[in-house]
Amino acid sequence: MVRFSFAGYDLIALTQGALFWPARAALIVADLHFEKASWFAMRGQMLPPYDSLATLADLTALAAATEAAEIWCLGDSFHDSAGCDRLPEAAQAMLRDLTATRRWTWITGNHDFALVDRCGGDVVAEAVVDGLVLRHEAVAGEVRAEVSGHYHPKLRLRVRGQNISRRCFVATARKLVLPAFGSLTGGLDVGHPEIVRAVGVGAEALVPVQDRLLRFPIAA
Repeated sequence: MVRFSFAGYDLIALTQGALFWPARAALIVADLHFEKASWFAMRGQMLPPYDSLATLADLTALAAATEAAEIWCLGDSFHDSAGCDRLPEAAQAMLRDLTATRRWTWITGNHDFALVDRCGGDVVAEAVVDGLVLRHEAVAGEVRAEVSGHYHPKLRLRVRGQNISRRCFVATARKLVLPAFGSLTGGLDVGHPEIVRAVGVGAEALVPVQDRLLRFPIAA
């Protein structure tokens, strides 16, 4: 857990790729992509069918460790809008336990834009919470403080002849993009033009490591 200030808000960057908001006891995650493996299986590409269970196990542990009273999911929580119907019974039970014991909000994304409430929680397109905008995809030109997901940012470095890739947060003075939390998600390089266009110049990649927050400038 690493405390840092973003646009006047006191937040905690978690090494698991989530954000904790102490003032609200709120855990914020992005891009869970539940049932991605089953979506590919329906199209003939077989992947190990354990992605939802693995992601839910990680999320359950993190919710307990932070004692989160609220959980906000910033879109693409399911790989498609019907994903909740395909969740294995054990995964549905884990998810319903989470949504029943905390204030839970699903923010819809491009993958699950037609999501309806089948697993508990509230479904919204975006939210403004204590002045902080929570949405799936960063909006260029947004002047309010904004937290989003969508891009699955990853920092790629070459260190001592080795290629290293780490999921990371991307931050400017008013925008904060979370990494993907799901266990079966890829990542987009932080210097990719799509990320730069979304957040603007002067961005940094933030990598929480134990008690430190490593900062890497992102070239425009």
